[in-house]
Amino acid sequence: MNRPAHPLVIRGREALNRGDLNAASAAAEERLRSDARDTEALELRYLVQQGRGEIGKAVETLQAVIGMDPTADWAFNDLITLLSAHGRGADAEQVARAALRANPANGQAHYLFGTLLSELNDLPSGEWHFRRALELVGAQAPILTNLGLNLMQQGRTSEADSCFEQATAAAPGDVKTLAYWSKLHEVRGDMKRAGELLDRAEKASSPAEVNLLRANYLERTGRANDALAILNAAPALNGDGQLQRGRLLDRLGRYQDAWRDFVEAKRKLAAAAGGAEYRADAVETFFARLKRFFTRERMALLPRADVRLDVPQPIFIMGFPRSGTTLLEQILSSHSAVRAGGELPFIADLRRIALNLLPANNEPFPENLAQSATADNRYTATLFRDYYFARAQQYGLMNPAPGRGAHAFFTDKMPFNEMWLPVLRMAFPQAKIVHIVRNPLDVCVSMMSNHFTHGFNCGYRIEDIVHHLVAVSDLLDHYRTQLGLKDFTLRYESLIADQEGETRRVLDHLGLPFEEACLRFHENRRYAPTPSYAQVTEKLNDRSLGRHAHYAAELRPFQPQLARLVEAQLRG
Repeated sequence: MNRPAHPLVIRGREALNRGDLNAASAAAEERLRSDARDTEALELRYLVQQGRGEIGKAVETLQAVIGMDPTADWAFNDLITLLSAHGRGADAEQVARAALRANPANGQAHYLFGTLLSELNDLPSGEWHFRRALELVGAQAPILTNLGLNLMQQGRTSEADSCFEQATAAAPGDVKTLAYWSKLHEVRGDMKRAGELLDRAEKASSPAEVNLLRANYLERTGRANDALAILNAAPALNGDGQLQRGRLLDRLGRYQDAWRDFVEAKRKLAAAAGGAEYRADAVETFFARLKRFFTRERMALLPRADVRLDVPQPIFIMGFPRSGTTLLEQILSSHSAVRAGGELPFIADLRRIALNLLPANNEPFPENLAQSATADNRYTATLFRDYYFARAQQYGLMNPAPGRGAHAFFTDKMPFNEMWLPVLRMAFPQAKIVHIVRNPLDVCVSMMSNHFTHGFNCGYRIEDIVHHLVAVSDLLDHYRTQLGLKDFTLRYESLIADQEGETRRVLDHLGLPFEEACLRFHENRRYAPTPSYAQVTEKLNDRSLGRHAHYAAELRPFQPQLARLVEAQLRG
């Protein structure tokens, strides 16, 4: 039987409930002077520290509790939540893993870990932990809502719809659930239902809490000025809201105002991500090591996996973010032989796999790959291949597509996969690669106007975007020279100018027969969970071509750095 709380702890809790942090703190500290291992007094100390905004001290207190009592689920769960809320996702992930090792039946830890994994784009793993949490604690609205969001991002919109419906039944006035449910219907094109759910969300809370969704809804229904008026009237905008306003201003031709919003929004988003920053020096150092190691001579020594003919094969779509990769995936996945995989993290994972397989002498990646050239380690390439396919199986990409049957290919369009081309070639020496290029000045503007976290946090400032585009391009040029790459290049502008001709060219490269459905990609009901989700539901148009001209003054300082990329892109 649990012993009753000490009178000082009871007194401190009463003070905390009154909002008297000083009295609560005094009670906790008095109790801890007589018993430093009283975890209830430590919990009181933690709550006071949290209330005062002393986050570092609060973290230390929770860690102390866990050190004394590894069965304290509440301390694990609060520490995961605290670290996540303050931009320390990697630390939160490690605590979540420790929590589930300590108690595999900790339902809240499963829910929190599922959220972390979903934010890392490991959606099937996140889904598993959400479902396990539901088994352990029952049909709680937050778990159902986050499971619905996860399924929506996987493109399983019917299942997501059911989750949001169950979550609303459990908590009828939950604004978050209604908001995500509205978003689901918006991406499915059911604007009437999306509007009804927004109205319900507003009645359950206030107009201020649904400003961003209402503005997005109005923009999608052609009422850009009304959407802008809502955002302008908001007392404060977070980073996402300010980006949305910037895009509206861009659409309405107010380009200087739009750029100011983009810059300020990215500053807010970086701060919200725990002060995320791009370290150009670290990127240059790492890329230099990749270039030194992956030479023609070295690649001739490294093993290659055999082709597995019993499973669907990946098509790697490569290109900078906002260069048309989502559009190309939508076109290809409209073909009966191709299934959309989206942004799959598997190739980047091979760096970690290599470090686990070949750890001798504490060599870092990629230098440790030299060990794979010996006879007893040549299986490394096969393990790379089979790890990739195992993860693809987990994502359901090896199974028949719902409603479509078997398929020969699935796409992988993870941004900046170009970095890992040598290990990709070890695992998939005959894989089909399509590289899409777009005017880098247009890419820069589009990257500034959208939120993404790929590329070592390069997306928060224009100077970092430019640096990373140039660095990745230089690395890709090195790989093409040293690896003898013959990847297929598609110009975004050429696709806009000659949709059928360029589509036929891509399909010929893939060895696929032409299908008219690829020209009607906008009829593909798949939800593409990227900033381009709305654009790929429209017919091909040229509205985004030459967008950089409106931001000539803002881009002028960076044109010398981008000149070679612009010239190469124009040459085709």
